Amino acid sequence: MVIKIFSILVCTFILITAENNFAYSQGVPSTENDPITRCDITDRLCLMKQINKNAMKIEEQSWRDQTLRELAKAYAADSYLNEAIALIPLIKTPDTQAMTIRGIGMELADLQKSKEEKDAVFQTLRAEAEKITHPPSYAIALTYIAMSQAFAGDNEGAWATAASMKNDALRHKAYAETAEIQAQQGDSQATMKTIEFIESSTFRNKAYDITSGIFAKAGNFDDAYTLALKIENAYKQAKALQNILDAQSHATKQTLPESKNEAAP
Repeated sequence: MVIKIFSILVCTFILITAENNFAYSQGVPSTENDPITRCDITDRLCLMKQINKNAMKIEEQSWRDQTLRELAKAYAADSYLNEAIALIPLIKTPDTQAMTIRGIGMELADLQKSKEEKDAVFQTLRAEAEKITHPPSYAIALTYIAMSQAFAGDNEGAWATAASMKNDALRHKAYAETAEIQAQQGDSQATMKTIEFIESSTFRNKAYDITSGIFAKAGNFDDAYTLALKIENAYKQAKALQNILDAQSHATKQTLPESKNEAAP
């Protein structure tokens, strides 16, 4: 009886060992007794790989998706664009996929790469956006791509991306947010051209108002005034003009002496 029990235990041990060896040979990572590798703290790629490894162990979908989104941005910031884009299909939440596309696009805009290289990545991001089956998230992804292209200085690409959107309201929104990026960069000509693509007077007036405010806060009062005068709604135009007056007053106060009580002795 004892010999029989011993034989069963030996067979079980052999079977478990064989299964483990098979899993290892198939490249299946161990998650139970996996040793923690300590990276050189200056080795960012090693740290990113650790994050990726941990992300695959996160059971809560939203947490895993958020972790992968931030990791994709980190990869892109360090020019590991292929690694960043490869994470998008692993994300299951549509709006998080859209935010990941945005994050990669914005990081790409800051990289010292040629226009051709950036165009190729934007095309890949567009291809990933086309895989999003949730219509609102898909539209958001395209809006973010257009914004990223504008941020990268590719106005033609941004206009083309926005123009491809079928939903009128979402297309107008994409143009408006693209114009905001251009205004923040101080490009008044591109800003005005973008807003002119907006067919809805309501969206167009709002875009003129917002971008006028951006130029006013930057101290570019002439362009702010030009944009304000294009507003067709009397209330919104008055509001935009008031914003210019307020910005001028604030700028004047900033140039005054620190204290008005510096009386002579």
